[in-house]
Amino acid sequence: MISVIVPTYNEEAGITACLKSLCSQTLPRDEYEIIVVDGNSTDRTRELAKEYADEVFIQTSKKVGGARNDGAMQAKGTIVATTDADCIIPPDWLGVIKKDFAKKNVVQLYGTVYPIEGGIKNRLSLILANTFSCIGYYTGVFYYTLGCNTAFDKEAFIKAGMYRCIDAGDDVEIARRMKKLGKVKFDSRMRVGFSMRRYQQFGTLKSLYEWFYIVAHGGEASKFSYSKRKYK
Repeated sequence: MISVIVPTYNEEAGITACLKSLCSQTLPRDEYEIIVVDGNSTDRTRELAKEYADEVFIQTSKKVGGARNDGAMQAKGTIVATTDADCIIPPDWLGVIKKDFAKKNVVQLYGTVYPIEGGIKNRLSLILANTFSCIGYYTGVFYYTLGCNTAFDKEAFIKAGMYRCIDAGDDVEIARRMKKLGKVKFDSRMRVGFSMRRYQQFGTLKSLYEWFYIVAHGGEASKFSYSKRKYK
């Protein structure tokens, strides 16, 4: 079984579309579970999620990394996949994950993203992000493993210490630890529809600057209100 972990916080606008896409996978529904880990939302997120998810509960650990860790500890599957509540998941996503983990010694898998919203600027931004990810992987210099599109061998994930509970960069940092336990694999067929709402509302350059600043300072965002932002 594959366990899909979806962290949420006040995501009533997009959670239904996300979970519907997860329920429409080519993989049979009894071969995966959906776990929503909520950051104590004040809107209808949990109510809406219960219509589609197998389990919905409020996180006890801090930050988005902590929410994913809480979900992993409740997971029944031997594979844990993570995505975000504002993403749209193509039907073959879990099928690709299942096939790749059937290969020897894979402990972490990640892929590419494409924009849900239209516009040349959005497409170019994610083309650059995907190119950055490919360069990092094929040169072996770094792994750009976004939390919205990553999967783990659950046993290895726990052994590595799971995600750090920080404001940003937790999804990139973990690959360095997972690599010590086995193969970290990139597959361009593993695609996820990514929301550009942060960049549209707060600006691309500002958002990237904040992310790089936080990562460079150990993942803590005391200078910025980066996590749990309110979107229009």
